[in-house]
Amino acid sequence: MSESDARIVVTVSVDLLAETDPAGKLVEALGDDPYACIIVLASPDVELEKFTVQLQAHLNAPHILGARTAGEICDEGYSEHRIVALGFPQSHFAASARIFEALDDPDEVAIGREVLALRHDAQAQRHDFKHEFAFLLVDGLSRREDAFVLNVSTALGSTQLFGGSSGDGLRFESAPVFYNGQVRNKAAIVLVVRSDCRFEVFREDHFESSEKRLVVTGAIPEKRLVTEINAEPAAPEYARIVGIDPNQLSPFIFASHPIVVSVGDQHHVRAIQRVEENGHLRFFASIDEGMVLTVAKARNISEHLQEVLDKLSADCEPDLIFACDCILRRLEAEQKQEVINMSAELRKHRVVGFSTYGEQHNMLHVNQTLTGIAIYPPDHE
Repeated sequence: MSESDARIVVTVSVDLLAETDPAGKLVEALGDDPYACIIVLASPDVELEKFTVQLQAHLNAPHILGARTAGEICDEGYSEHRIVALGFPQSHFAASARIFEALDDPDEVAIGREVLALRHDAQAQRHDFKHEFAFLLVDGLSRREDAFVLNVSTALGSTQLFGGSSGDGLRFESAPVFYNGQVRNKAAIVLVVRSDCRFEVFREDHFESSEKRLVVTGAIPEKRLVTEINAEPAAPEYARIVGIDPNQLSPFIFASHPIVVSVGDQHHVRAIQRVEENGHLRFFASIDEGMVLTVAKARNISEHLQEVLDKLSADCEPDLIFACDCILRRLEAEQKQEVINMSAELRKHRVVGFSTYGEQHNMLHVNQTLTGIAIYPPDHE
């Protein structure tokens, strides 16, 4: 806690392997000061039902929200078996939040209305705070992120949004989110924050398109499944194009051989989650027949991270960088033995956050990116 005490946003990391009462340790570290909101990112090791009840009973905040992770980012850099928490004090922040359930059958008009109400509530709390952003947490196994973030962003108007899809390590079994003691699957949480602190929302990846093309000729969009690529069975054709034995396809291969879709002069990663038993490829984001994809070429991931974080700190050191970092980036860093270098950069720039099953940036659900917010002290306008 020593570093956090001098900062605006309070951050806490609890090692589950070292603590017999992690919830108690987290509550003690956050203290009794009033928070506008507290974001909690919990390893899959945590029994969320019991844990969230303890937090709700003892923390001084009207909005306590969080998610299960695919790994954590704390003061040590990349980590696992942790609980990471961010406390936004009422002296610099005002917040309004809501959980949205039944994402399989959403009422889009009602969602838009509720998001507008969140904005109005946050603004009413502190008219003198001029800066506003939105944070989104979505069940990373719901397969509803694309439609939901579009709906939310439309209602937010000019307010910038970033977020992450909850995870479950590499098990891909259950990725709930939680809000004020409620633990829910197939749900999302929208948080709107007002502040006197300047901020920058960002989205970055370290890829460039190559000449290796893949055309999706068979897909089941609602399940994010690709059945055919180039009129051939999907998994063997992908393996052929990237030069890998089909029997060796794994999350590590998908991380190091990503595919992207180009929209104008920009590209967006369409990351593969896994190979199904029938040879279909399941994706982390929306996919449809007729999409033209290319295999991406990767820059050095740690050098790119250094450039991104240095740029965010060029004019003023952020009080905090809160990051939603795709699990496939961590897997690539592990495979290429870049974890030590990545963690060093994350520590240097005070980055906290979690590894995700997908990321949200304004109106888009994306994959294999680093997405987040840099929050600066209020005296640097």
